[in-house]
Amino acid sequence: MTTMTEASVREFKMPDVGEGLTEAEILKWFVQPGDTVTDGQVVCEVETAKAAVELPIPYDGVVRELHFPEGTTVDVGTAIIAVDVSGGSAPAPAAEQPAAPRTADEPKAEGSGRQPVLVGYGVATSSTRRRPRKGPEVPVQQASTAIQTELNGHGAAPSATPAVKERPLAKPPVRKLAKDLGVDLTTVVPTGPDGIITREDVHAAVARPEAPQPEAPVAAAPVPAPAAVSYDTTRETRIPVKGVRKATAAAMVGSAFTAPHVTEFVTVDVTRTMKLVEELKEDKEFAGLRVNPLLLIAKALLVAIKRNPDINASWDEAAQEIVVKHYVNLGIAAATPRGLIVPNIKDAHAKTLPQLAESLGELVSTARDGKTSPAAMQGGTVTITNVGVFGVDTGTPILNPGESAILAVGAIKLQPWVHKGKVKPRQVTTLALSFDHRLVDGELGSKVLADVAAILEQPKRLITWA
Repeated sequence: MTTMTEASVREFKMPDVGEGLTEAEILKWFVQPGDTVTDGQVVCEVETAKAAVELPIPYDGVVRELHFPEGTTVDVGTAIIAVDVSGGSAPAPAAEQPAAPRTADEPKAEGSGRQPVLVGYGVATSSTRRRPRKGPEVPVQQASTAIQTELNGHGAAPSATPAVKERPLAKPPVRKLAKDLGVDLTTVVPTGPDGIITREDVHAAVARPEAPQPEAPVAAAPVPAPAAVSYDTTRETRIPVKGVRKATAAAMVGSAFTAPHVTEFVTVDVTRTMKLVEELKEDKEFAGLRVNPLLLIAKALLVAIKRNPDINASWDEAAQEIVVKHYVNLGIAAATPRGLIVPNIKDAHAKTLPQLAESLGELVSTARDGKTSPAAMQGGTVTITNVGVFGVDTGTPILNPGESAILAVGAIKLQPWVHKGKVKPRQVTTLALSFDHRLVDGELGSKVLADVAAILEQPKRLITWA
């Protein structure tokens, strides 16, 4: 009878809710032990390195146990909630939980059987091997000993023959990249298929602060890590770097020290564009839609890309190729309570102006609500960041990883401007275009920026150039 009860308990594991994610933080539980759940019911909200996501349970039953409290960061593939699917109305008493081995009905932690998967979450079914997040790869036996030693305190670990470190798997271009950047491949965490190290892994290793582990015996005095300089800790606040902010920091460092950035600026009279914005607000085709200068700036950039398609590309270090994209997934940098994210509008080049306005409105509202999905932040090709909303004239934006250009839009202000031979008050802004100088030279970058400026100065070019 006890075996039947134990066999009826299903363990729901943390899924990979984004491409290649290794962990997620449990933000909030929507159920408690004893609650009845149904297939598809949202049981918790988690935050990954890309977004906050709600997790639905894939079966009916009664919640027996929540394995982790809110605020805990959990590895992908780790069980987070136990559900009794036998049809009972209450969880089994604690006394009826013998320490018996897992049954065939429950997926094994390290087996090769198919795991319960949420549709669209993309959990790999061929392997349940967990990828390490820090440091070099450790053999399974050695890792188990280290974990047991940690659980038991800092006692002496059992003696064992050190395992021979295998040569990391990586393609020759990736090895060259690692050599040029001074990265030891044995310390890089692989995310490619079959444990192959990719160029993104090397960039991430450059961005990740090194934390060398001393090989001295346990009895030796530990070397303290250098602490951050503090003057008065009673008047300081420490904020853990995790989730979106951690991923953004790593991506920006990797981008800044990988792609050679060049930034060009242009100051432009956008008075006619501002007049067009006011006219579109009264147009019935834009009724209920969000119409602002960003809409016309986005359209101007799309037209400039159409006239200069080579700007819409990426650099493939491993293959030593320039990949020109024949589609535009337009990223819009958005500041949210969880940090900076860059969701993108898929196939923005094919949208009409009203369709683009609708997509921009949905993107902004979703980002503000913290509901942007990981898929919405993947596959971007070029980005716009509007620093003007903060009253800033302009900036030197850093490229979103995998993209070749980013346009920064400054504040639009009334300024004295020479117009038709006379000094008049005009609406003026400054644009800044940063681009990857490996594949975008000064001529191409200048043409794109000049086209955007020309369209904003004379919006009728949206018709003649489109």
